[in-house]
Amino acid sequence: MRSADKKWRLNVNTQDVIKSQYHAALAMLQQVVVRCPDAVWRSVNPSMPFWRVAFHALFYTHLYLQPTEKDFAPWPKHRDESQHMGPLPWPPHDEPAIGEPYSRDEILEYLDFVRAQVEEKVSALDLEGDSGFFWLPFSKLELQFYNIRHVQQHAGELSQRLAESGAEIDWVGAGRRP
Repeated sequence: MRSADKKWRLNVNTQDVIKSQYHAALAMLQQVVVRCPDAVWRSVNPSMPFWRVAFHALFYTHLYLQPTEKDFAPWPKHRDESQHMGPLPWPPHDEPAIGEPYSRDEILEYLDFVRAQVEEKVSALDLEGDSGFFWLPFSKLELQFYNIRHVQQHAGELSQRLAESGAEIDWVGAGRRP
């Protein structure tokens, strides 16, 4: 290993890298939300309204940034069950009761709220501790990768929907809070 490579590795702060990747993933999600045509926003084609996928991604990003499930306080504009993209996870596994769709402005407001959570929560994480969520049996560090991949999966899914209408989404490799 060259000495310059070794020096770079020694100066890396894991929490800063995690924040950078959260911000990059959230920047890509923001692009798809901003560039989504109005006609697509509420459309259920292919199966789930665009706004619900974006909200779902933000809700779980917000949730998994918390130390534990008990520490989670929903976003002030949260509407019960809107985060679920399929049947409820508890018996009798009904379909979620989805009310009025979130507007693009509300989703962008939530995205900014989640960005602030990244800044607030990531620095305080015990990356060697457990995830804090009994259904995710791995470390807090692995939870961050899991969470970032989840945002990116849905940003990619929504990007694909937009590509069908001719919109292009730019790749964001690393990010800082805008």
